[in-house]
Amino acid sequence: MLGKTANGLYWMFRYIERAENIARLIDAGQRVSLTRSKGADDWDGILQSAGVHEAFYEIYSKLTADSAIDFLLRDRRNPSSVMSCIESGRNNARLVRTALTRETWEATNECWIEARAMLAAKLKPADLPKAIDSVKRCTALIRGTFHGSMLRNEIYNFAHIGTFVERADNTSRILDVKYYVLLPSVHHVGTSLDNLQWESILRSVSAHRAYGWVHNGEYKPSQIADFLILDVQLPRSLAYSYEKIVLNLDYLAADYGERLEAHETAHAIRNTLRSQKIKTIMDNGLHQFLEDFVSRNNQLSQQISEGYRFYA
Repeated sequence: MLGKTANGLYWMFRYIERAENIARLIDAGQRVSLTRSKGADDWDGILQSAGVHEAFYEIYSKLTADSAIDFLLRDRRNPSSVMSCIESGRNNARLVRTALTRETWEATNECWIEARAMLAAKLKPADLPKAIDSVKRCTALIRGTFHGSMLRNEIYNFAHIGTFVERADNTSRILDVKYYVLLPSVHHVGTSLDNLQWESILRSVSAHRAYGWVHNGEYKPSQIADFLILDVQLPRSLAYSYEKIVLNLDYLAADYGERLEAHETAHAIRNTLRSQKIKTIMDNGLHQFLEDFVSRNNQLSQQISEGYRFYA
């Protein structure tokens, strides 16, 4: 495989995953703001979680819910807006068009066409849930057509590595919102307000019903953190993401007969997640754990990018 093809596949699926996760962050912010009197405070934290806080204030002097949502959803000046990510995903798909099945390309192109029409103008608040659901549906369709029609070869491996590197990053950021945005005061911990906020986080990663199956709907910070970080049965947990990253990197190592620095980093992160207990994480500081995780995940992404030269 050409290095540029591997790069295109990796970033195509990172952008598609990011589009969905930014939509989920917007959904989480919208749900929580309905339980809070000062909604703008919530959106400041959402912008930080999305990694676009500074970029927002380079354009806007004042934060409002409407401006934050528009910036995250459709502002092309924001490279991580939903619209920008869908467009970048499609552009990368065009570069690797011959490596994709017709079904995958058509799903990607149709997602872009639908998003461009839907987000051509600023959305009314009443239209926001429909738009978020549309983004989640069309990105899921891209993954579904890819999964159902592609050979299980290096193309499949690079696409999945991109998906799960991005997913791990986003889940860790969404979880970190809880401790730096969602709790207005420690006095709210364990109250009905706190439960509503935890529920919104679970819904933002499509884990609300799954959590209820496992924990009978009892909202406890440590259980929710454990579910989103360490539960390998949850497809958006950090542990599940790294099981998939390691698996696909190992397939590449077997195919090409060489292990790179990225393989060692991925295995180390996976082994850390396997050996951790949630009590230790919470006692040592969840934010510190997540901050370190994001840093190591970014390091892995850089190593994967450098490794493309090997696969050229």
